[in-house]
Amino acid sequence: MARPVTIFTGQFADLPFEEVCRMMSGYGYDGLEIACWGDHMDVRKAATDPSYVAEKKAILKKYNLGCWALGAHLSGQLVGDNWDPRTDTFAPGELAGKPEEIREWAIEEMKFSARAAAAMGCKVVTGFTGSPIWAYFYSFPPTSEEMVEAGFQRIKDLWDPIWDVFDEEGVKFALEVHPSEIAFDYWSAKKLIDVVQRDTLGFNFDPSHLIWQNIEPSILIRDFPDRIYHVHMKDAAIDDDPRSGILGSHIEFGDMRRGWNFRSPGHGDVDFELIIRALNDAGYTGPLSVEWEDNAMDRTFGAPDACEFVKSLNFAPSTIDFDGAMEN
Repeated sequence: MARPVTIFTGQFADLPFEEVCRMMSGYGYDGLEIACWGDHMDVRKAATDPSYVAEKKAILKKYNLGCWALGAHLSGQLVGDNWDPRTDTFAPGELAGKPEEIREWAIEEMKFSARAAAAMGCKVVTGFTGSPIWAYFYSFPPTSEEMVEAGFQRIKDLWDPIWDVFDEEGVKFALEVHPSEIAFDYWSAKKLIDVVQRDTLGFNFDPSHLIWQNIEPSILIRDFPDRIYHVHMKDAAIDDDPRSGILGSHIEFGDMRRGWNFRSPGHGDVDFELIIRALNDAGYTGPLSVEWEDNAMDRTFGAPDACEFVKSLNFAPSTIDFDGAMEN
């Protein structure tokens, strides 16, 4: 099983698309998970202009790269989130401060993301859903069960028309289980699957958002093997400093006073071999996509280092019993 090792371009979207292709090809990657911002992917152009798609595919081919997924995290966040000024930058500038106009733009953008993925030959769009109830996660002031149920139903109502377009295009949506999303841990992820009840929705498995919550990441694979539509290879390290808690203390990522930080794969506490074994058991053959985030490491060191690390672990399951040769 030769799962492609790719890299998400979101953390490199300040660079031109062709420069990222040249760089990642040189580092040894098999392909890209293309972010739908910067100049990397304009989903509306990709959905409507064959020449735009042809140009992107030509650049990928030039550098011997494939593309199995698009990443539409920013627009997806705006679909289900409650507006605040931080997210204005995710939408066109003229919509700043206009919550409902932003939401309507984001809904259409996500529909175009499905069409763009189909045009690019991708079967998966990774991303976020947003959450109207993330602010309630601590349950104080008291949060009623009815408020939580209403939040999950709100996501279903907002996203069902989007997922209808995904179905029309034969594309899956892989939600990254992540703080600030409607599904941010194991039980909220299970609840979302139960509420939505459609195969269009699955997961972009990312262990870095689970381990610091004291969740064994591979459990998500083992319990939802048919819902793992894409995989992010991202690490996190938990600090045992008794001053530091898991909520981050409003301290920026990379600051060593935090209770945990994202790390380049292989430099944190995630057991990636356990994850590969779980993926093998689940029959997952899609990309292993590095999402490189490590504020304490230069990305031109981290990206090639991560590629080498992931490839060293990308083993297939055995096709024979190890003691079969002992039989007469």
